[in-house]
Amino acid sequence: MTSTPRRQDDRQPAAPAEPAPGRAEIRDQLRQLRQEGGTYRSIAAAAGLAPGTVHDLATGRRRPTPATTKALLGVHGGTLPRARVDAGGTQLRLRALHVMGHGSARIARALGVREMTIRDLVRGSNLTVSTALRDAVTDLYDALWDKRAPERTRAERAAATAARRRAIAGNWCAGAGLDDDQLDTPVARRSGCR
Repeated sequence: MTSTPRRQDDRQPAAPAEPAPGRAEIRDQLRQLRQEGGTYRSIAAAAGLAPGTVHDLATGRRRPTPATTKALLGVHGGTLPRARVDAGGTQLRLRALHVMGHGSARIARALGVREMTIRDLVRGSNLTVSTALRDAVTDLYDALWDKRAPERTRAERAAATAARRRAIAGNWCAGAGLDDDQLDTPVARRSGCR
């Protein structure tokens, strides 16, 4: 029995392919885009996808396909329309109002939003805020930054005292201690009171 020699193949071995981005990587990308101010709708528009698809990918209800992965990885913070902005200046303004005794419930009523929205902003849970809410908070702050909350009734006194106690516990700056020209810059959050 004779064996025939095997013919040497001139082709190069294929390089190991990098693993395609999976669910975790796509969720991280979407989380980053949301922190940079993107909404599901704006991310979807920039990627050429449906907003529901983007939402489902972010929440893990849908697996990424090669097409959705390519589309989403091509989206960057600079390409997104800004429906939301950094919440730092809004947070500082709301905290300064607390120093003056204006609590979250009173502020929420004045702005026509849910009290929980104001609480989350004051607490720092929300990293971004809509431009409309930022502008409304700025207008309210401009009107009330140097005015104490009313304390005509027992309930008003209790609410104002609670807001001031919260501000003292958090060591929050009063409006007079903030540089209004710098409130919406990242430096303002780090610098504290002047």
